[in-house]
Amino acid sequence: MGKRIDLNTDMGESFGTYTFGADEKLLKHITTANIACGFHAGDPNVMDQTVQLAKKYNVAIGAHPGFPDVAGFGRRMIEFTPDEIYRLVAYQIGGLQAFCRIHGVKMQHVKPHGALYNLAARNREVADAIAKAVKDIDPSFILFGPAGSELLEAGKRSGLQVAAEVFADRTYQPDGSLTSRFEKDSMIEDVDIAAAQIEQIIKNGVVKAVNGELVAVEADTVCVHGDGPHAVGFVKKLREMLDNAGVEVVALSKQESPE
Repeated sequence: MGKRIDLNTDMGESFGTYTFGADEKLLKHITTANIACGFHAGDPNVMDQTVQLAKKYNVAIGAHPGFPDVAGFGRRMIEFTPDEIYRLVAYQIGGLQAFCRIHGVKMQHVKPHGALYNLAARNREVADAIAKAVKDIDPSFILFGPAGSELLEAGKRSGLQVAAEVFADRTYQPDGSLTSRFEKDSMIEDVDIAAAQIEQIIKNGVVKAVNGELVAVEADTVCVHGDGPHAVGFVKKLREMLDNAGVEVVALSKQESPE
């Protein structure tokens, strides 16, 4: 295929005495970590520890801000004005950025979480608020979002580098959006199906929607959800498939810009 791709996972989602995900096992195989910032999951101790682990494994670090909804894991819609979303995102980015500075690592990117991610994908005002928060804190940050989304368009208007994200363990609708987690068959639990979906996206630039239709999609980075029961197996299988296909797996900040 002669291509480079980033492989990312959401992590740092434990808090207090509760442990979620196999973060250290995943860090051995991925190139980018999206670290929860304490609102939908995570806490200061977990954020600090996860930054240190990512540094240990030379994995790029990004902020994963979400709605303040631990009980719903940030997957429930909460009404905020664009100004409030700007502050919500800026606050969470700043928290993770502090731990990155403490441990001498540069934060690479920002990727909204859950309901905030889905809202920003379709709502221009929300997308603009997030892009402004990212740019105002550090215009070198990369903004992650779905290909063709309002979020990526907002990033481009703000002059940010953007990264089109696809998912190995999620199904797609005919309009290119993700199937809602509240609907049946939103998740892919078969590792071979997940790997085949990503292979098709990278090879042919299309994904098969739930109705069988092939939908065009771009991909700069591939996500596997770290809270899934098969996350480590999925990541290992994806690395094997990508290696066999001649695709170099590398963080976006370590990829050379095209001339």
